[in-house]
Amino acid sequence: MKTAIVIGATGLVGNHITQKLLNDNRYSIVKVFVRRSLRISNPKLEEYIVNFDKISEWKNQLVGDELYSALGTTIKKAGSKKAQYKIDFTYQYEIAKASLQNGVLRYLLVSSAGANYKSGNFYLRMKGKLDEAVQQLSFDRIFIFRPSILVGERSEKRLGESIGIKIAETITKIIPALKRYRPIKAEQVAEAMIKCANQTVTNKIKIYQSKEIFGI
Repeated sequence: MKTAIVIGATGLVGNHITQKLLNDNRYSIVKVFVRRSLRISNPKLEEYIVNFDKISEWKNQLVGDELYSALGTTIKKAGSKKAQYKIDFTYQYEIAKASLQNGVLRYLLVSSAGANYKSGNFYLRMKGKLDEAVQQLSFDRIFIFRPSILVGERSEKRLGESIGIKIAETITKIIPALKRYRPIKAEQVAEAMIKCANQTVTNKIKIYQSKEIFGI
């Protein structure tokens, strides 16, 4: 059986990944690295409460078969673009590098629809830069998932996001060309990631756009 590592386990997709891994008999250990406890009791769960600014102090614990990277925040919550960049890019990239050095073979990243390092949009440019950076790392397999607007129960309410979801659902039904941007359940993204991690694939790098995630 395998050991999985989850970064961002308190987030929308990360929480679903963690729960599904704990219920998957292909995994004997699920390691989560978080700033606050998940408050979950499970014999397979290894929870590490860490300071993400001091990765060097705990990076030796990043040992396993697969790394699921689902860390992320908003500018509003982070306080600034600089702070958001540190969480969404720097933390995830440094953890990916450390995991690779520790022998992790498969890397699975939650990115975003429209991610592009050349984008004029800060968020999409940041996501695109991370996508490009991790593809240069020598994992055995790299899977990048670019979902559209995520649907699910968050610990905090985001009014703007809720409105955006309703608008997107309506528009993508009316305009077929925009169907690829229709909202997707966070649970479905998590399920797709675990399925891909357990498939036999030949390509070292695979990027799944939102419409492809629906079909996994």
